[in-house]
Amino acid sequence: MTEQNPPAASAAAPAQISWPFREAERVAERLKQTGKTHALFETGYGPSGLPHIGTFGEVARTTWVRRAFTELTGLPSRLLAFSDDMDGLRKVPDNVPNKEMLKEFIGKPLTQVPDPFGTHSSFGAHNNARLRSFLDSFGFDYEFASSSEYYFSGRFDEALLHVLANHDKIIDIIRPTLGPERRATYSPILPIHPRSGIVMQVPIQQVDVESGTVMWTDPETGTRFETEVTGGSAKLQWKADWAMRWYALGVDYEMSGKDLIDSVKLSSAIVRALGKEPPVCLTYELFLDEHSQKISKSKGNGLSVEEWLKYAPPESLAQFMYHAPQRAKRLFFDVIPRAADDYINNVAALRESTDPHANPAWHILGGKDSAAAGSPIGFTMLLNLASVINADSPEMLWGFINSYLPGTTPENFPFLANLVDYAIAYYQDFVASKKQFRQPTDIERGALFDLAGSLRHLSEHDSPETIQNLVYAVGKRHPFTPLKAWFDCLYQVLLGQVEGPRFGGFIALYGIERTVKLIEGALAREDEAA
Repeated sequence: MTEQNPPAASAAAPAQISWPFREAERVAERLKQTGKTHALFETGYGPSGLPHIGTFGEVARTTWVRRAFTELTGLPSRLLAFSDDMDGLRKVPDNVPNKEMLKEFIGKPLTQVPDPFGTHSSFGAHNNARLRSFLDSFGFDYEFASSSEYYFSGRFDEALLHVLANHDKIIDIIRPTLGPERRATYSPILPIHPRSGIVMQVPIQQVDVESGTVMWTDPETGTRFETEVTGGSAKLQWKADWAMRWYALGVDYEMSGKDLIDSVKLSSAIVRALGKEPPVCLTYELFLDEHSQKISKSKGNGLSVEEWLKYAPPESLAQFMYHAPQRAKRLFFDVIPRAADDYINNVAALRESTDPHANPAWHILGGKDSAAAGSPIGFTMLLNLASVINADSPEMLWGFINSYLPGTTPENFPFLANLVDYAIAYYQDFVASKKQFRQPTDIERGALFDLAGSLRHLSEHDSPETIQNLVYAVGKRHPFTPLKAWFDCLYQVLLGQVEGPRFGGFIALYGIERTVKLIEGALAREDEAA
């Protein structure tokens, strides 16, 4: 869909417009045009698989737009998490038990397929429950909706009859996008076989608007059927189904991935054919792996929510999702520390901000007090400390933390306490095995001697900024071109890694005396190698 021009900011809008507020302004303008006094936000879920990191991203981003809308307008709104559980089972997933049993139900609506896990009334119900549990674990405010329930209860009946009345118009919209064979047989109506229960993709031979039925023939038996389009006896093909839902429910906002751009255009055209305007839509970019290749479930080159949350707090994942949703981002383990530190820095900035709406932390916190959020020490700093001391327990890090910030405890800094645990897990799984110390060059050796000697003239109470200025001054006294080469030396020779923290802060946390010994140890390794 072509992006609409946002309306002028209202008096309540922030000075620096963040993207959720820009989207919220578009929703507000839509409500002005439609005369509605409340907004419906929607996210879609395909329950043939389990919720994943993309599910989190879509619901989180929509939640931020919804909150911005509330802040901007004061109008009520709802967020509907809609499950397409009326869809037919296309194939047996790889990650479920009882695969042989599921083969018998290929083509049937997911809510009519037995649960292979044996815990719910159907496979659709099982995955719907997983979705709700997943969303609840992050504290999202939403209402759950089941496609099957809406179809069978008659909630979609009026809209389905309207689709039937505009059957030819919809075909004319979709037909040019199809291949020759499908073009000849396409219909937005998919009848449910009255005997087998399978969602049928067959040519519709006759449409009876007055009786609300379609005529079709079973290709295997040649039996001709007349099927009502209401009451769950039929469903709509995907693009028509999406459009019908927008039409029936009055959806005002929905976002979707770049892979659905064409579907958004076609569904929008169908809504207009039905007599309404489509919702405000945002297209977000898809994720790439560390090699900038598109993430694929079949390739297994992605990063799951569970994997991320093993190494960093959920706020860091939200921070990753917040930044530039319309720009492709690489999603792999190496981005986790940066995302965690970005969130921590944003929380710190939020406390001093005169324009909180421009800060991602305001959206991520969702109105919660920022006093208990964030950390006085960054994730990367903790990670480097864990690396230097080869930490395998939280107590090892807390000894340094208490020396650096007396009175700091896990009880009065719970977020920091969690970060300590995450840092140790990340260090042990990703850093320890990759540490590789190199020998200093002659220039670096002289600079390291200089740094050790200069540090001896400082006090353990000197500020990180004072120490950082000294580190800079030492580097400038030696022929490093560019100066970044000096910091590369510190990271690679002293820490055994290619990147590292702001070194003055690291020295303050680790301790000046210990840092001097660290330098002496690195130079001793060089002497032994020589």
